[in-house]
Amino acid sequence: MRLIVEQPAARWYKTEMELKDGDFIRIYVRLGGCGSVHPGLSLGVTKDTPRSPALSETIDGITYYIEEDNLWYLDNQSLRISFDEQYEEIMMAVE
Repeated sequence: MRLIVEQPAARWYKTEMELKDGDFIRIYVRLGGCGSVHPGLSLGVTKDTPRSPALSETIDGITYYIEEDNLWYLDNQSLRISFDEQYEEIMMAVE
């Protein structure tokens, strides 16, 4: 189980969210959306301070993380965050 943030996605987040080196981005489970793993749930993203991070990856000075209490969503799989240049949007894939 891993959190993988691809470089183009990290650049997009840094620009769109006006992030600075040392910032933290929490990936969390939320109601609604088009999640592919659990119907009626999807993943959200917010700037936050870690409490009990279970998975993390630091790219370009920004740490992306998932808290322990949200690991169940991945069902022992990895999360890959990428950027689709054609549609100019973030893609999150549990694989």
